[in-house]
This record gives sequence, structure tokens and C-alpha cells, in this order.
Amino acid sequence: MLVKLSIEEFSRVLGSNAPAPGGGSVAALSGALGADLVSMVCRLSIGRKEYEQFDSTLTECLEKSVALSGGLLRRIDLDTEAFNGVMAAFKLPKETDEDKKARTAAIQSGYKEAVQSPLGIAKECRDVLHLTHKLIGKSNSNALSDLGVASQQAFAGLEGAIMIPISTFLVTSCMASQSKILGEIFLTLCAAQVTGKSFKLKI
Repeated sequence: MLVKLSIEEFSRVLGSNAPAPGGGSVAALSGALGADLVSMVCRLSIGRKEYEQFDSTLTECLEKSVALSGGLLRRIDLDTEAFNGVMAAFKLPKETDEDKKARTAAIQSGYKEAVQSPLGIAKECRDVLHLTHKLIGKSNSNALSDLGVASQQAFAGLEGAIMIPISTFLVTSCMASQSKILGEIFLTLCAAQVTGKSFKLKI
């Protein structure tokens, strides 16, 4: 499992000529690190007298950030598994016309399944971004820069994850049947951009 590797080991695997892990796993890791920074900011704020009026908000955000971190860490491996499914389809035989037809169908099916993974990553990164926005002015001011980095990590993970299904549609013939997914991409990105701009304005 990728998540069990040390940072150095993961870096070596990522920089190798293996096609996976790739951008999706990195986007998930980026979001998870953002969620962990949110958790840190919450823990540095809970129990402090000057923020006791926000304890319920801080506790709620902490619970959500811990859950989001766990989910995004799991997606590091899930995304690689999804991509490997596509690669397996490309290795199917193509000797006969029937083989070619079955292979093409398997590749298209694999791509359709694979785009669900980065969409899930994008949505969870969006949720991390919302948490950073919610904590502005309600958390330890000494950790404001950490909250800012959390926001940027989450946004980078979201934008990175969204690139994957878009690029997939450009190289496959499944775009016409995926209008719902394209709509989800648009709405997720728009919501994140609004939250990101609002974060910068507030600080």
C-alpha cells in the first residue's frame, strides 16, 4: 500500500517510470495534508479561553477534518487501483475483430470508472477548503498561516483532481455520455473558487 510507504519511498515510486501512482494520488495526498493542518489548528484552539465561545465549531471541524484526512489517504491507493484497471484493459488481446471490440469496450468502461476516483478526491478537498473558511476568526491566530497553507493544499488537490477527468474526456469517446460528470466538475470547481477567494478576503 502506498500510504504505508515512508515519504522518501513514496517520492521514489512517484518519480519512477511507473504510470501510477500519479496525479490523482498526489491530489489526494495534498488534500489529506490540508485536512491534517486543519486538525492541528483546531487542537491548538480547543480549550483556550479566548476561543471557548467557538468550542462547538472547533470540535465539529476537528471531527470532520480527521474523517476527511482518513478518506483522502484511502483514496491515494484507490486512485492508483482505478488507473491500473484502465492499464489492464489496454493489455487485453487485440488479435481478432472481436478481441478489438471487447478491448475497446473494456478501455472505455475502465475510463468511466476511473474518473469517479478523482471526482471523489475533488469533492473531499472542497470539503477541507470549506473547513478552513469556517475557522477564520474562530481559531488560534498564531496558526493563521497554517490555516492558509491548509486552504492552499486543499485547493491544489481539488484543481489537480479535476484535471484528470477533463483530460480523460479529451482522449476518449465517452464525453457525450458524461454530461452529468462534467456538470459536477463545474459546480465543484466554482464552489471551491468562491470559498478560496472568500478566504483570502477574510484574512
